[in-house]
Amino acid sequence: MDQTQIEALRAQAVTPFTHIIDGKQVAASDGATLDVISPIDGSVLTTIAKGTVSDMERAIASARASFEDQRWAGQPPAARKKVLLKWADLIEANALELAVLGVRDNGTEIGMAMKAEPGSAAGTIRYYAEALDKIYGEIAPTSHDVLGMIHKEPVGVVGAIIPWNFPLMIGAWKLGPALAMGNSVVLKPAETASLSLMRMVQLAHDAGLPEGVLNAVTGEGAVVGEAMGLSMDVDVLVFTGSGGTGRRLMEYSARSNMKRVYLELGGKSPNIIFADAPNLDEAAKVAAGGIFRNSGQVCVAGSRLLVEASIHDEFVSAVAKAAAGMRVGDPLKLNTAIGAVNSETQLLQNLGFVKIAQDEGGEIMAGGTRILEETGGYYMAPTIVTGVAPESTISQKEVFGPVLGVTSFETEEEAIRIANSTVYGLAGAAWTSNLSRAHRMVRAIRTGVMHINTYGGADGTVPLGGVGQSGNGSDKSLHAIEKYINLKTAWIKL
Repeated sequence: MDQTQIEALRAQAVTPFTHIIDGKQVAASDGATLDVISPIDGSVLTTIAKGTVSDMERAIASARASFEDQRWAGQPPAARKKVLLKWADLIEANALELAVLGVRDNGTEIGMAMKAEPGSAAGTIRYYAEALDKIYGEIAPTSHDVLGMIHKEPVGVVGAIIPWNFPLMIGAWKLGPALAMGNSVVLKPAETASLSLMRMVQLAHDAGLPEGVLNAVTGEGAVVGEAMGLSMDVDVLVFTGSGGTGRRLMEYSARSNMKRVYLELGGKSPNIIFADAPNLDEAAKVAAGGIFRNSGQVCVAGSRLLVEASIHDEFVSAVAKAAAGMRVGDPLKLNTAIGAVNSETQLLQNLGFVKIAQDEGGEIMAGGTRILEETGGYYMAPTIVTGVAPESTISQKEVFGPVLGVTSFETEEEAIRIANSTVYGLAGAAWTSNLSRAHRMVRAIRTGVMHINTYGGADGTVPLGGVGQSGNGSDKSLHAIEKYINLKTAWIKL
């Protein structure tokens, strides 16, 4: 990857995207489209189909038909594996195209996008392809005259609603295990980041995935997302996004067929720095990256920095210095460390949180403003707010932007209390040289992922799931497969 290749792809016009239903490109039933606004410069990049309820119903019907006739679920595991491995190969072969298309759509800096989007997606699809023929049923310990067997069967039709921050990575987390287990899927990408995910679906069909097994409908969540949630023919619904939308999806399940709903709803993750951290300079650099990469638009972002009082001023200054060295700008430039905010709506929301933080007594140590407005794009300076009370708004609400709230603590017990003082529980970290303290923090912090002397980097071998209002179920690892299978008991009299 070099800048010349990136610029050549940037210069290419983007063909409008339509739905993919039953393996075919399909316009919205009423012909309506949505403009795709690039956060890089605010220009109209292309259009996507603006889906209708009937579009979603058609896609679900296609998925149901493909599942019932067993064109995918009925194939031998080796055959499904072959298709998924070829899909992973095609994602890798088209990685730069996918990454640049995605960056033009959602603003993630290209260096992160290459690794976290096509790179991660290909690895995830390959992981589940390799796993699918190693998932066994069970024989129960019964009396000698009975055979008890536990079969693992696909659930049927899976509805997957994907967010805009990492559409390929998170999309693969859902699609990989769902398809590996033989399910059929209807995919709904985010309105503000559909392009790369739709292209990845096209590559799935190029790899030989049968028509109707993977359908994708673009459009507004309030229309096509709601139709998916209310469908009587979707068996499992998986979603990554906001808590408000997650609650509605659970309501839709109750109002329809009681479909299982698995939610990853973000967090307010604490990054706890003790004075005995093994390397405070390294911790400061990692803390800056843990909140400011991708403009803070990361579910597990370390948005709450808890610093032991004895090192507070020194450490926060080191974080500010690290942040100042991270170049904000055109996300398609290789020397950019922080790209664009996904949309103007998100940018204004971020700035609103900064104003609230000031009104509640926080001090803006760095950033807090929109920058590079002359480009037409949506950029925000990395923002550090000190003197943040645990009960304040930016300690309790997910900003989902480059805004770091800093809180001081005196004791380990106080750090634990502050860390656990939100409704969320997705990720967290503690930096310490004390092995006993490290293990105490892992046990004490209520979260799905707890880092020690690092932040981020957990790969596909371990699950990602939240507690509290960060959701339920897990993405990644073999544990994710559990969402996409039913257990069936066979009780046989011998």
